[in-house]
Amino acid sequence: DTLWDLAIAEVEKRENRDDDDVKPGEVWEKSILFMGSKNGGKTTIILRCLEREESPKPTLALEYTFGRRARRHNTPKDVAHFWELGGGTSLVELIRIPITSHNIRSFAVVLVLDLSKPDELWTTMESLLQVTRNHVNKILTKLEKTNPEVAAEIKQRMWNDMQRDHPDYALLDPFPIPLVIIGSKYDIFHEFDSEMRKIISKTLRFVSHYYGASLVFTSKSEALLLKARALINHLAFGYDKSKSVSVDPSKPLFIPAGLDSMSQIGPPPASDSDLGKMRASTPLELWKKVFEKTFPPKRFCDLQDTKDPAQDIQYAEYEVDVMRAQKNQELEQYKRNASKSWKEMDFDSD
Repeated sequence: DTLWDLAIAEVEKRENRDDDDVKPGEVWEKSILFMGSKNGGKTTIILRCLEREESPKPTLALEYTFGRRARRHNTPKDVAHFWELGGGTSLVELIRIPITSHNIRSFAVVLVLDLSKPDELWTTMESLLQVTRNHVNKILTKLEKTNPEVAAEIKQRMWNDMQRDHPDYALLDPFPIPLVIIGSKYDIFHEFDSEMRKIISKTLRFVSHYYGASLVFTSKSEALLLKARALINHLAFGYDKSKSVSVDPSKPLFIPAGLDSMSQIGPPPASDSDLGKMRASTPLELWKKVFEKTFPPKRFCDLQDTKDPAQDIQYAEYEVDVMRAQKNQELEQYKRNASKSWKEMDFDSD
């Protein structure tokens, strides 16, 4: 084997091992993708988790950083890879870059939702989680053919936070990889009408519980950021999982995965007559209809960040822009040639 072959084998060995099999002196690596509402505070949360005293800057597309922690004195430091998807829902296809078949066993997702914009909340959440889930499921489908043991293990891990004797066990649809949902800008949300806060809180509790996710509300408050940091450190570095729970709608929510229940959350916040008129095929769809009746969503196109950074004059570079224009022309010519070849192709009826 070449040096590169040995290096690749070592990386795959680290990424594919069981968390419980990490031996003293070994380094483990985890990866976390932060995504969610545009300007929702993702960068601030990452910086706080990494204890960096920096001013957050706008995330252009997909950014990467990492953190290191030692579990004990005089031991190698574990590594956590932090990816951040910018642009709200407009660049969601970029999730294919950080989430791969090589790191899927050690990957987790943090979804940051801006509580101060409830009319964007459900659309942002649904779009990002749906695309991510579809991508992960495609990876699992391939693994079932190439490495069925790993695929089976990942599917079993989906249920790790849910006890089999939990009354809601058969009602849930866990996300295929660990998920934390963070409601940001709680300081603004706290000024909302109490009934509005109740609807948003109950809805996010249901969604988190349904997906087997942890839920925490946060803001720039140091105390609230520490709670979010505790959940993220559990995913990134294997720190002990908090067992504390806060479900009071008048206070910031903090509910680790598996510690909520449908009976405590209660029914969707709507009258019996309204619920009877709503046609829904799943509980999730019913909650969506109730939520969007109170907070009509913005059109999806309104949530897209249509501004192309390549056209921003602050990034203008003559040589680069000339080359880009040339490559765009070549791409268009390639598309025309490919389309012509496709149409002329003779397909066998068999």
